[in-house]
Amino acid sequence: MRLSIPVKNFSTQWLMLLLPVFFFSCENDLKKVQQISSKEVNKPVETTIGVDVIYSDSAKVKARMTAPIMLNYTATKTVKPYYEMPKGVHIDFYDLKQKIISTVTAEYAITKNESKIIELHRNVVVVNDKGDTFKSQELIWDQLAKKFYSNQFSTLTTIDGNTISGSTFRCNEDLSNPEFLQSTGNFNVNQGVNP
Repeated sequence: MRLSIPVKNFSTQWLMLLLPVFFFSCENDLKKVQQISSKEVNKPVETTIGVDVIYSDSAKVKARMTAPIMLNYTATKTVKPYYEMPKGVHIDFYDLKQKIISTVTAEYAITKNESKIIELHRNVVVVNDKGDTFKSQELIWDQLAKKFYSNQFSTLTTIDGNTISGSTFRCNEDLSNPEFLQSTGNFNVNQGVNP
């Protein structure tokens, strides 16, 4: 006995069976696409090469920042606008007489204009006009408070060779009044001087 199914009916039957599955899978894919597109991805809207920015307060130059490249990110619903310097940054700080009082370098930086915060990351080095040197993997500059701070291990070496290290760090913009938590240090002692 031989069973014969017309090809036209066979194709139509399979098509009718597969059509709901096709639409169901499209509906799932459409939901995934909507979920992905609803997540905001913050992309830079502007790229600046050879950056030179002057920070001033009451018409006095407070600092000068240079960077090879700066990316400008606009605000989204969840992220405030910021600038990113992915190839490093150099900042000079000035006193009221326009003399450089400290210099900062880092391999990466983010500037948050609304909060007046600059985050410096990776091989951060600060040198003041006395020759004291600060090193860490992180340093935050709070422009409003005129302070530096770090929540990572930091070391300060003075011009006379004294070193102090700690788990966190706070100081003024010119590295004066440094404060460390959980600190250790090496200090040179002149043995020829009586107390």
